[in-house]
Amino acid sequence: MSLLALRNIETYYGPIMAIRGVSLEVAEHDVVTILGANGAGKTTVLKTICGAMEPQKGSVTFADEDITNRDPDRVARLGIGHVPEGREVFPFLTVDENLRMGAFSRTDGGIGADLDLVYGYFPALADNRKLAAGFLSGGQQQMLAIGRALMLRPKLMLLDEPSLGLSPLLVHEIAEIVKRLNEEQSMTMLLVEQNAQMALDLGDYGYVMENGRIVMEDTCERLKNATDIKEFYLGMKDQGVRGRRRWKQRKTWR
Repeated sequence: MSLLALRNIETYYGPIMAIRGVSLEVAEHDVVTILGANGAGKTTVLKTICGAMEPQKGSVTFADEDITNRDPDRVARLGIGHVPEGREVFPFLTVDENLRMGAFSRTDGGIGADLDLVYGYFPALADNRKLAAGFLSGGQQQMLAIGRALMLRPKLMLLDEPSLGLSPLLVHEIAEIVKRLNEEQSMTMLLVEQNAQMALDLGDYGYVMENGRIVMEDTCERLKNATDIKEFYLGMKDQGVRGRRRWKQRKTWR
């Protein structure tokens, strides 16, 4: 069952078309990933879903409800949590205050229990709950951004480059937490990543974007074994192409 569906989305930055007729689906409880280089349009897809950008064409459907062109606060209230590229924590607020900001739209009494849940997944945040977020390391700020989105109790989490700028050890740690959230909390996720290996290891289904359009899609297991993905995203070459100059290689999509 699809929790999220995009149909023929076109979104512009001024006169420039950033995404071109993008259609994709995210099944409930799955981790779906979007691969692509810088400028491929991945972040624009997430911004279009969460309402930060308005598409000129196409539709966005979430839980069988048309949310095209909804304001970001209304999209969040429906249960879509967004972990933006670059973390964007509130640097002068404490860790605890940042997390509580994630629950701004909630009126139930379960915020304390969810704080405990977040601190259980991120012990480093629990140890620094009274520290201003601007003093956290990059990895801790990424954990805080994910934790803040969790405080919304989202049905769908949008993750934009969670490994960006992190050491390999921290990338592994963040990947393990994403995996645990999906398995233990049944969290549905749409993951945008340049780290193709991490994304394909975590994901159930994947899309590849270039120049604002989807050029390939399949299960992540099959994408791992696709020649183009191995060559251009995983840095692997078949023995038969050894010695051939990279610039002569052409992708099967064009």
